[in-house]
Amino acid sequence: MAIVSMKALLETGVHFGHRTRRWNPKMKPYIFTERNGIHIIDLQQTIGMIEDAYNVVRDVVAEGGSVMFVGTKRQAQDTIATEATRAGQPYVSERWLGGTLTNWKTISQRIVYLKNLERRRDAGEFDALKKREKLRVEREINNLNRRLGGIREMQGLPEVLFVVDVNHEETAVHEANILDIPIIAMVDTNCNPDKIEYLIPSNDDAIRAIKLITSKMADAVLEGMAARKESLVEEEAPIDLDSYSYSGSFDGLGEDVADEELLGASTLAKIEEAAAAAEAKKVEEIV
Repeated sequence: MAIVSMKALLETGVHFGHRTRRWNPKMKPYIFTERNGIHIIDLQQTIGMIEDAYNVVRDVVAEGGSVMFVGTKRQAQDTIATEATRAGQPYVSERWLGGTLTNWKTISQRIVYLKNLERRRDAGEFDALKKREKLRVEREINNLNRRLGGIREMQGLPEVLFVVDVNHEETAVHEANILDIPIIAMVDTNCNPDKIEYLIPSNDDAIRAIKLITSKMADAVLEGMAARKESLVEEEAPIDLDSYSYSGSFDGLGEDVADEELLGASTLAKIEEAAAAAEAKKVEEIV
């Protein structure tokens, strides 16, 4: 069964591209036709590529990886924040901070600084400050949260980026390319698909289209998390030793077997000879 139906894609306007004069020729393989000066995306390809992207996300998360959701344009902000939060993944829905990936060490230090400010505020350390100073601290916390809130629990670089509108998120795409982080992206007819490993030909401006495809990526994350949880439970399951018990004999060793039959006549003779020599030496030492 397909991850998403043709009907759902049509109803949400996924098939509507940009005006023909604004197209990128590299998207030609994914264009079905042109109607009233607008390119129409080939939804048969879109269905297959959504499924490919879904499988990638699911498998990455099942292996313990993470997916960063990125969409800072107005139409995508709410959906990105909502779906990434539902899936428990990091996200950027406000302006992309340069170096979020390529200078993660510095960004992570700012996150530590933010958490420290919040801890001190909650502990009442700023209560003695003048009202103006307290407002300044609160404003700084709010600004940091707005920019870093979606990645504040991120422990390291993500394994995959999911991006809405690669033209709008050019910096994020560039940083991911530098670090060889695979990108899954909604790619419209005015975009260059060359730098995207898993493109999804799609209208990247319609809110309903963005919601549909982003929600499917979040579903893939949840399926991957469920698979990982199940595999970890299986690994930690105690071994039933009773199932390995053996009541019979191993090649007759469970029965009384003569030493000569067990070891062989020559080996037994050598053992007896060595024992006799050791006994004789012991007697000599006593005498």
